[in-house]
Amino acid sequence: MTEFDCDAVIVGTGPAGATVAEVLTEAGWSVIMLEKGANHLMSLEPPFAMSGEITNDEIKFLRRYFLEPDPLLEPRTFRRTEAAGEREVTGSVNMLPTGLGGGGFHADGKLPRFREVDFHLLSEFGPIEGANIADWPFEYDELEPYYGAAERIIGVAGDSTGNPFAAWRSSEYPMAPGADMYCAVVTGAAAERLGYNPYRAPTGANTTEYDGRPACNNCGFCAFFGCPIDAKGDPVAPLRHALHTGRCEIRCESFVSEIVLDGTGKNARGVKYFDTDGVEHEVTARAVVLGAGAFETPRLLLRSDVGNRTDLVGRHLMFHLQTFAVGQMPFRLHGYKGRAVTHLMDDPIVPDALAQAAAKEAGLPYIRGGIVEHGAAGHPVMEAMYSPPGPMHSRMMLESPMRDCMAGFTMQGEDLPLLTNRIDLDPQVKDVWGFPAGRVTYSPHQHDVVASHHWAPRLEAVMKEAGAVNTFSATSPPLPGSRGESHNITPQSRHIMGGARMGNDPDTSVFDKFQRLHDVPNVVCADSSVFPTSTGYGPTLTIVALAIRAARELAGLPPLTSQRPPGV
Repeated sequence: MTEFDCDAVIVGTGPAGATVAEVLTEAGWSVIMLEKGANHLMSLEPPFAMSGEITNDEIKFLRRYFLEPDPLLEPRTFRRTEAAGEREVTGSVNMLPTGLGGGGFHADGKLPRFREVDFHLLSEFGPIEGANIADWPFEYDELEPYYGAAERIIGVAGDSTGNPFAAWRSSEYPMAPGADMYCAVVTGAAAERLGYNPYRAPTGANTTEYDGRPACNNCGFCAFFGCPIDAKGDPVAPLRHALHTGRCEIRCESFVSEIVLDGTGKNARGVKYFDTDGVEHEVTARAVVLGAGAFETPRLLLRSDVGNRTDLVGRHLMFHLQTFAVGQMPFRLHGYKGRAVTHLMDDPIVPDALAQAAAKEAGLPYIRGGIVEHGAAGHPVMEAMYSPPGPMHSRMMLESPMRDCMAGFTMQGEDLPLLTNRIDLDPQVKDVWGFPAGRVTYSPHQHDVVASHHWAPRLEAVMKEAGAVNTFSATSPPLPGSRGESHNITPQSRHIMGGARMGNDPDTSVFDKFQRLHDVPNVVCADSSVFPTSTGYGPTLTIVALAIRAARELAGLPPLTSQRPPGV
């Protein structure tokens, strides 16, 4: 009988990997987690306390790559189309944090569910020329109990009555929502006057003590920073739960280079990785779980030449085409106080008569935008960088027109999957380990652009209704011909999806409905690489729900079930 180092080796410690580790260790499995970044998060010895390295420091986090990979050591490359040549950008391309906790730890923790229609977009709305839209291999009703489990594991604070467009739910949020940010109260009231439906955002920030972690103190450093007082649950909570079982070992600064197959080529026996001294190791396991994120997971599959029989690995890459609408107010908003976002609205996702008319005019069957985040501007260092030097600098910093008097909407616009939008291996640029850098080829579909053009002026109108004296809008990535094109042509959304979509047909998908590799079924992908579509919602809660479902199937546990409320 073959001896293995562990039952499952998990690549990545973000929301996907952390969740799988919790489920498997609770089921009695032993796991080894490999994380290519450092551990700035918590002690790996009981009682697994926070390390104290997370601080409210703009320069440390946003300028010195404390959480993000150094783009000189781990470059990515980018081009808008193959016609643009081998690459247009080398360096930082939509980098997510690398380190214990992965991409989920730095985020401000907005955790909405997808809606029912998001799982059968093709069946509901039909195809769009040039896009490769696909239904998910299951419906919302099947995932609903896993959404509830995800909300309980993380600890989500929200109001189940606030969003008129929300999907049905069988359980309440574990916590009530926290304090409303003043700027969101101002823009939310303006949105309501214009007929929209803002609501309190579900977030992973505690509003009471939960699972041994304190309530959020509204310090204002949520997005991009991590939580210095341990008041956010994702992915801190599942990592700590897994470690407490005694069946989880975490090895940081361990770069996984290859998935290793057994002699038959039909099963994986483990992975190879390099430690900080450049020494190669191999971990053997009954199962390999990929949770490195929708950039690094396809790159690892391509590097290993695993699962790419139909040339679909890396394809159907999706970001959210973000549309920003900014308003400068003649009064202070104190947007740096509180959580980064306390209010959302779903109206652009549900096409109204005006959106339907815009779609028809553009020759499209429909357009769908995305959730709109009611937020504010950045922090003092960022404002200082964009304030004029000299005598005016101090005055501008005191008056703070670009921070304390600025409100901002971010629409996470649905990004349609295209066969040509992809991650592959750059033929020339290499990382510090000597492996080919991941290369992005990406341009948004006409649908995404039309939706952005339609909603930008409508969102600016809300800002004016809120009292803005000046408004402007922009997108990420910048649209051709826009002012932002000369600054940075790469997407900045930090939402990366697709690249190894799941489905029932092995000829049109990479993973099956339980996220097992069609060609090598003991390789499971738990991250957003498997998303067939992006929807207009943030991906994190759905990643966690899917990871619970996939891990339970892997462990042979019965599926979770829930009951739709009467009359819903």
